[in-house]
Amino acid sequence: MEINYELIIIGGGPAGCSATVYAARKRIKTLMILNEWGGQSIVSDDIQNWIGTPHISGHDLAESLKKHVLEYKSDILEVKENSLVKNILKKSENVFEIETMLGDKFLTKSILIATGSNRKKLDIKGADTFEHKGLTYCATCDGPLFSDMDVAVVGGGNAGFESASQLLAYCKSVTLLSRTEPRADEITVSKLLQNPNFKLIKNIIPKEVHGETFVNGITYTDTLLNQDIKLNVSAVFVEIGQIPSTDFAKDICELSPTQNVKINPLTQETSEKGIWAAGDCTDVLYHQNNIAAGDAVKAIEDIYKFLRG
Repeated sequence: MEINYELIIIGGGPAGCSATVYAARKRIKTLMILNEWGGQSIVSDDIQNWIGTPHISGHDLAESLKKHVLEYKSDILEVKENSLVKNILKKSENVFEIETMLGDKFLTKSILIATGSNRKKLDIKGADTFEHKGLTYCATCDGPLFSDMDVAVVGGGNAGFESASQLLAYCKSVTLLSRTEPRADEITVSKLLQNPNFKLIKNIIPKEVHGETFVNGITYTDTLLNQDIKLNVSAVFVEIGQIPSTDFAKDICELSPTQNVKINPLTQETSEKGIWAAGDCTDVLYHQNNIAAGDAVKAIEDIYKFLRG
């Protein structure tokens, strides 16, 4: 059985790219498999929290990551773009086989899963029309664009309340719309309710996003009053959950109830020896580009010890 690579890295976002650069610098024989460069951030017009770069668009970030990775492309690093992984099989104690959707098969001694996740979309009238025009899925990325404006957050979990908390640093007011009683931590909810610029509206169903060129409001149905109400806001931030891109790993790694890859936070190891994971596909508490990149570097340090011991 001829082993093609020491390491295969799956994913082209900040985690996958950071890991690939570090693996190449450590002279680990690596194959990087990705569908597209940049991860979720490619849709953002102005990212203001990528450390070292005050302002960068998602497109430019993706191009920067791509350029950095391809700088190391050589006999030690191969890159396979526009490719999705179908499944992972364990062939022997120290050998894994990765099969892509196109039917390609590769053998490797170790794997790093860095496939990220996709945000659940708000499936109501106007949501698609005004996406990136006032309807956004990242308060951290886009919050500063709406300084001194009234905004709404859709989502009653921890992510929704954390986004509202961030937005209160910039915005004139923040109204959080929750379908049920809040599912966030009681301390978080209580703290926000003390802020005079924050309002919580419960028992609602989002119905329609309004606007002309940009968002100017959202209509929701009050399920207790059985009445439609329009809220005038300049932006709608959506925090209704994420869908990890981990389906191909479900038969080999232990996943959480939300289908995130379970990892040891000290090393990024999964439940399967020889497989690591980093970034938004994992069960870490916080999901940010900088965290994903750092966790991926941590994984490479551990993978290097595993391979070279």
